[in-house]
Amino acid sequence: MAACVLLACAPSQESAQSSPTTGKEERIELGRDLFFDVRLSADETISCASCHDPSKGGDDGRVTAMGIGGAIGPINTPTVLNAGLNFSQCWDGRSPTLEDQVHQPIGNPQEMGEGWDPVLSRLNQDAEMVERFREIYGEGPAAANIADAIATYEKALLTLNSPFDLYQGGEKESLSPEAARGFAEFQRLGCASCHQGLAFGGNMYERIGIMGDYFALRGTPLTEADLGRYNVTGREEDKYKFKVPGLRNVALTQPYFHDGSAATLEEAVRTMAELQIGLPVDDVQVSQLVAFLESLTGVVEAELR
Repeated sequence: MAACVLLACAPSQESAQSSPTTGKEERIELGRDLFFDVRLSADETISCASCHDPSKGGDDGRVTAMGIGGAIGPINTPTVLNAGLNFSQCWDGRSPTLEDQVHQPIGNPQEMGEGWDPVLSRLNQDAEMVERFREIYGEGPAAANIADAIATYEKALLTLNSPFDLYQGGEKESLSPEAARGFAEFQRLGCASCHQGLAFGGNMYERIGIMGDYFALRGTPLTEADLGRYNVTGREEDKYKFKVPGLRNVALTQPYFHDGSAATLEEAVRTMAELQIGLPVDDVQVSQLVAFLESLTGVVEAELR
């Protein structure tokens, strides 16, 4: 497992040069402007960045998301950073691609609360915006090309330059001894069996509470959002399954889990150790694991805004 994780986590120059956003600078710039454009919401008060702030870990820091008019959503906001590395989007994987995901909040009354027609009407009144779309897509603003532009920007929000990445690339001083021990514990305990690959997750679904009852420990009533992947497939075996979140920049995205029930990274580590792998960890191990997870914090090299 160690060799697999090591190979998967060290980005190469070749992979960076073959990025899906290479050569799409104008599309990224348009997508960035749309990502921060409040005209995509019904009351023109929030943008995509209101919940997915790239400068603050890629989420909103709330237990669950807040939409227009102060509407409280049912689930914790996933980070947009490195979302292009996920094999599906949203906790329950209901969106197979970033392009598809863009459509979801536009018409959701708990999010941006608008359909595409009013959004397109506003954007098509902006002559400069219309011209930018025509230069890139050969036509004015449309739902499909807005989704493409935003998704292209999101795919550029990669942070493959963390201290751990530098360590993997040969800069051994980039990782503290405590973080190095935490990485060893991460593998020994079996965390890497789910948090794997370049994003340290985002490429499989897993039931929350394999070794114990997560919801009994939480102590609050079940919600529809707690059903996870079941809400998409309707299959009994998918109840309480969620996409395993990637761990890059996880130190910036508290609170944790689909319900935002873990306020700190330390709490999240203890809960996952107990309920996912059945191996309670002591204070020293928790400190080491947190140090390793903090070493996965990188910097977005694309211009954020």
